Amino acid sequence: MTTARFEAAAASAVAALGPQRARVLAALLEQGRGPEYAAAEFPSPRTGDQIREVYRAIRAEAVPEVTAAAYLRGFSAAWGDQRGDAEVRTVWSGPRTPGVPVRSTASVLTEVVRGARTELLAMTYSARPYRPLSQALADAVARGVDVHIVVETREGAGRLLDGPEPAAAFRSLAGVRLWHWPVDRRDHPSARQHAKLAVADRRVLFLGSANLTESGVRRNLEAGTVVRGGTAPERAAEHIRALMRQGILQPITFV
Repeated sequence: MTTARFEAAAASAVAALGPQRARVLAALLEQGRGPEYAAAEFPSPRTGDQIREVYRAIRAEAVPEVTAAAYLRGFSAAWGDQRGDAEVRTVWSGPRTPGVPVRSTASVLTEVVRGARTELLAMTYSARPYRPLSQALADAVARGVDVHIVVETREGAGRLLDGPEPAAAFRSLAGVRLWHWPVDRRDHPSARQHAKLAVADRRVLFLGSANLTESGVRRNLEAGTVVRGGTAPERAAEHIRALMRQGILQPITFV
C-alpha cells in the first residue's frame, strides 16, 4: 500500500495544528467523524484545507482510519520532540546600556504577527491604534490567519482606563475577532484583564509588560520575553482557547 500522499498530508497538518490539536484530530478520525466536522473543530481556513487533504488522502490511498490516527499521533510525538528545546530571549524597549542589545518591543511584536501562518492569539490591557501593528494584523488576516485579540474594557477597568474602548483600536480590522472578560464572570470587583502577550501558531510566544499602544511598544521602558519552541507557546494558546470555550472570555460585538 502506497501512503506517500497521506504521510505528506499528515505531516503538514501536524505542523499547522501543533501536537496537541493534531492528537484531537486523531481522536476524531477514530470516532469516525467526517472532514467537515473535523475542520469545524479548528476554525481557520488554512488548517481546514489541510485537514480536508488528510481525509482526501485517506480515501485516495485506502488508509484505515485507525492507522491514520496512529500516524498522526506518531507525527505529533516527533514534532513535539523536535520542538522540545526552547529558545528564550529578552526584549527591552527604552534606554540602552553598553553591551546589552536592545530590540524594540514594536519590532519584535510586529515580527511575531508577521510570522503567524495559521493562528494568532493576543491579549492586552489597553490598546490604541498603532499603524505598523495594525497593518501587520490586517496582512495576517489577508493570508488566512485566525486572529483573536483579548482586551480589557472600560467597565472592567473601573476608572483606570480613559478614552475610547481598547477594542476600538481594532474595529477597522475586518476579520480580527475581539474578546473580553465580562465583569460578571470575575470573582472579585477589582479583578482586571491585565495579560499582555501574543502567541503565533503555538510556536512563538511573546510575553511582556507592554500594552498594544504606541507608548507601550515604542516609547516606554518595557521588558519582555520571546519563547520559540518548547511547550510554553502551545500551553499559552491552549489556555486562552479553553477560556474562550468555557465562556470565561466572550466575544465583543460592535453595535
